[in-house]
Amino acid sequence: MTVGEGVNLQVLDKDEELAARLDAELTAFNQRATGAADEAALSVRVTDSDGELVAGLTGWSWGSCAGINMVWVRADRRGEGWGGRLLAAAEQEARRRGCTEISVASFSFQAPGFYRRHGYLDTGRREGIPGGHVDHQFWKSLVTDPAAAVRLVALVELPDGAIEAGQRYEDTVLALLPRHGGRLERRLRTGDGVAEVHVIRFDTRAGYAAFLADPERAALRATLGEAAPQTRVLEVQEA
Repeated sequence: MTVGEGVNLQVLDKDEELAARLDAELTAFNQRATGAADEAALSVRVTDSDGELVAGLTGWSWGSCAGINMVWVRADRRGEGWGGRLLAAAEQEARRRGCTEISVASFSFQAPGFYRRHGYLDTGRREGIPGGHVDHQFWKSLVTDPAAAVRLVALVELPDGAIEAGQRYEDTVLALLPRHGGRLERRLRTGDGVAEVHVIRFDTRAGYAAFLADPERAALRATLGEAAPQTRVLEVQEA
């Protein structure tokens, strides 16, 4: 299809040359943007005495992050714990490479329960998968105990006449989360800007307590006085 002088647009089923070029271009762009140039593949293979594949895992590492792309166990060897061994091996290698976290996605007809049992926390879901299924996203810390994590939903109300000041306060306070092992998973705002909803996770309860006691946070709140946002916090877990 011609879309301009000397320019053609093609839609193809598969274009390996294009995939390789895009991979190279985007890898270079990502490295310039992040300063992390150590992206590498990560694979775990299990074979039997005949050299036949029993189970396998493929993934990647990049900077402090690791990810799992595919996990598979042969049908006649399922139920023997190979999936858990694959995860443990990948996590150990990720730690050796200096990674502090690992992520994975799983369709609802695959193994979301398996990842939850191994300490992976739900971070999102995508509806609309064929057959009425769901794509679940998971995350796990490689340096803290996943069972110690605390997830919160903060319902924030911004005072009339001080909405912009309240939003700037939230911008600044949320930026303090990482110093206490906290992470902002979602930030939603009403159309009129008078209320926000934050989904936040802390690696530990002690980290949450340290965030609440952070002197910089306290000073910012004291500066706003009565114009400070009013927040209700709910501790939640996956249903």
